Amino acid sequence: MEYYNVRIDVSAASPSQYPAEGLPEVAFAGRSNVGKSSLINALINRKNFAKTSSTPGLTRLINFYNVNNMLYLVDLPGYGYAKVSKDEIKKWKNIIDSYLEYDRPQLKLLLHLVDIRHEPTENDILMSKWVKANSHRFKTLVAATKADKIKKAQINEQIKKISNILGISCEDIIAVSADSRLGIEQLRKRIFEVLDI
Repeated sequence: MEYYNVRIDVSAASPSQYPAEGLPEVAFAGRSNVGKSSLINALINRKNFAKTSSTPGLTRLINFYNVNNMLYLVDLPGYGYAKVSKDEIKKWKNIIDSYLEYDRPQLKLLLHLVDIRHEPTENDILMSKWVKANSHRFKTLVAATKADKIKKAQINEQIKKISNILGISCEDIIAVSADSRLGIEQLRKRIFEVLDI
């Protein structure tokens, strides 16, 4: 599938605002500035559809991107951005928690994004533990972003580090780059396999 008819259906702050169509959902979770919006753009072959910014914390609501009326790509607010007020951090956390903890059978896959250049943060580890505890509800994959920023020879080494720290299989980690498109087709294929489309 090369052409994607994409629109943003909803920007939601609470479960009452989530789409009701019942389309399968793929959620993108990760710290601020890890590249969630850039990865969404790469997956749908668009440059600037999901808004990106050099300033972390731009996504403050849950954005539901409708792709070909087949699925939703769900862009969650980033976690772990310290340069905002505690009240704002709490508000974002509540928005993320309300989606992830809501009994939502449409959520089929959660993509946990981590920056391949660095060891997973404390917040990344907490997210990974939560994901494991809820693995009966949906499938999960880790997308190790910004893989073009390191040497190709370092990629496998960094994946092993992420695997050890998060306690997950290397097979469940895909190195990706929205800029060079490394791993994008592989990730897209895994998403379609999970959704059986």
